[in-house]
Amino acid sequence: MFVVIAGGGRTGAQLAHYLINENHEVHVVENRKEVLSRIHKELPTEIIFEGDPLDPDVLEQAGIREAQVFAATLTADEANLVLCYYVRERFHTPRTIARVNNPRNAWLFDEKFDVDVSVNQAEILSRLIQEEMSMGDMMTLLHLRRGKYSVVEEKIPPNAKAIGIAIMDLKLPENCVIAAILRQGEVIVPRGITTFEVNDEVLAVTDLEGAHQLSVLFSATDKEQPRP
Repeated sequence: MFVVIAGGGRTGAQLAHYLINENHEVHVVENRKEVLSRIHKELPTEIIFEGDPLDPDVLEQAGIREAQVFAATLTADEANLVLCYYVRERFHTPRTIARVNNPRNAWLFDEKFDVDVSVNQAEILSRLIQEEMSMGDMMTLLHLRRGKYSVVEEKIPPNAKAIGIAIMDLKLPENCVIAAILRQGEVIVPRGITTFEVNDEVLAVTDLEGAHQLSVLFSATDKEQPRP
């Protein structure tokens, strides 16, 4: 994958570093002298293109016409919006990503300005907190489709509601699929008649609604108190 990054600040430089480590081709466009002095020590010199990221000629020199992804990581939201709109309309770049600096401007970062993905730190932190509060011990292993779906894992404790119940009887939402069950070191391919046991490690592909329902089913409940 070939990615052009506008802005070599901390965000842009770290993004470039991660992508290079994943064997992607990256070009970084930057014109601030103090930033250039730093990133020439952190990144390969050949990937750094010195010039104004808002200059079309500089973007062309950086290979924007061949780029599969463009990431705008400048410190001004208006610049990031203009860049995403411009590279899509002028160069037809397939994917655009924009950094949101001021959360109050987040509503602007959508298809109106040709932004495919916006990175809003406040929103990301909010979602993480909500997930932690609502999903109990469930662990999110991987986000899919821009975060709409996730691969989650949870170990079934004693007294969980799902113990002994067949998968087909759980009445899970359509967007929730049990992918695998790890039981005593063995991988079990789940079927409709498969039932859950204590200490099963369950892998599922689900949206947020399904994850919440699984969290309830896989959470421990208090033992029923004997009647006097």
